[in-house]
Amino acid sequence: MGPRHEHRDEVEAIVADDTPRLIEVFKDLHRNPELGFAEVRTARIVAQALTDLGFTVTTGTGGTGVVAILERGQGPVVMYRADMDALPVREATGLDYASTVQVTNDDGSQTPVAHVCGHDAHVTWMLGMAKVLAQTTWSGTAVLIGQPAEEPISGAQAMVDDGLYAVAPRPDSFVAMHTAPVPVGMVAAAGGERMAGTDQLEITFHGVGGHGSLPQLAKDPVLMAAQAVVGFQSIISRSIAPHESAVLTVGSVQAGSTYNVIPDRARLLVNLRWYSSQVRDQLLTGIRAISEGIARGFGLPDELMPVITMGGGSTPLVNDAGLTARLAETLRGVLGEHNVITDLPAVTASEDCHLLKGPHHDVPLAYLMVGVADPQVYADAAACGKMFPYSPHSPDYVVDLAAIAVGTRIASRAMLELLSVG
Repeated sequence: MGPRHEHRDEVEAIVADDTPRLIEVFKDLHRNPELGFAEVRTARIVAQALTDLGFTVTTGTGGTGVVAILERGQGPVVMYRADMDALPVREATGLDYASTVQVTNDDGSQTPVAHVCGHDAHVTWMLGMAKVLAQTTWSGTAVLIGQPAEEPISGAQAMVDDGLYAVAPRPDSFVAMHTAPVPVGMVAAAGGERMAGTDQLEITFHGVGGHGSLPQLAKDPVLMAAQAVVGFQSIISRSIAPHESAVLTVGSVQAGSTYNVIPDRARLLVNLRWYSSQVRDQLLTGIRAISEGIARGFGLPDELMPVITMGGGSTPLVNDAGLTARLAETLRGVLGEHNVITDLPAVTASEDCHLLKGPHHDVPLAYLMVGVADPQVYADAAACGKMFPYSPHSPDYVVDLAAIAVGTRIASRAMLELLSVG
């Protein structure tokens, strides 16, 4: 029996023994979600757990990011990322450990917060894998990243800008995992382009406020914003070539505070998805032209033209074919031949984990999608003609507890495959 077969047995034993603790860690994280750049409690839990396991830990990178390093002599440097943030969504799962957290906004309003994308599982998997690394024999350097603010697509770049590579060595390979609403025990490990690039835009339409009964004396930014919401879709239908992929979603429309007052501004929050930089340019150019055209049509002067502010963004995520194939072969020995999917289309979801490479653009990445749905729940949904029983970001998103051990095994075997084993 070779070293990697011995590791297989070690991993199974360590994870089986650790599963009750990991499930409690997961439930605790699920009950206590935190939004991007506010993951103070989560980061503290991550930092303490990894310190206790012998990692050298740096906190506060990129705001709330955690960098943990375990060195075991000569060998490859392998980086692993777990994102930590939750979403401003009210959970509706009915679980006895469901989130009831609400945060107070700057204007005094309340926003519910929940882990409805599985980042609580991502953190738990990393902590379980870290214990496996601490208790097995290998050589090289493991760099574990607790990343803030993946949802606003800004946490990875923030960590790089704040000196990630003043603390961490350049990785030889990079692994990240994400939950997927497919049966527990399945994993997607596919090479090539996997996710779309994305941009977040804030568009402020300025106008002239006035009484709701006298619109002729005002310049109504609410109507401008409404026309823009509809007009933007003509970019997709009439400017982007039919064979190209692009998505433009207006996720928020904010204006005014009462019935009979025309406000002096309206704000749109817009999300773009794209694979081609040319398509991205077409989307941005079209948004600017339509916004300014509407404002000009309302007779507004140059100083009241719409203001477009760019928020977080990321390029398309591309998996290294060789690295992903290597891990797929390893995981077939963990999950079975038919439970490792290597051929599936790219999706228009987006990620920023690959931005953690910073200046090291050629570092190979393997981004794995790990099944977290109860197999019977998935089968029942499929029998009703549904693609998935629920989708990420929905109020009813559930990570089945059986996925905690399975995800930990996957993360552990992936890391031990890439580190040097005698």
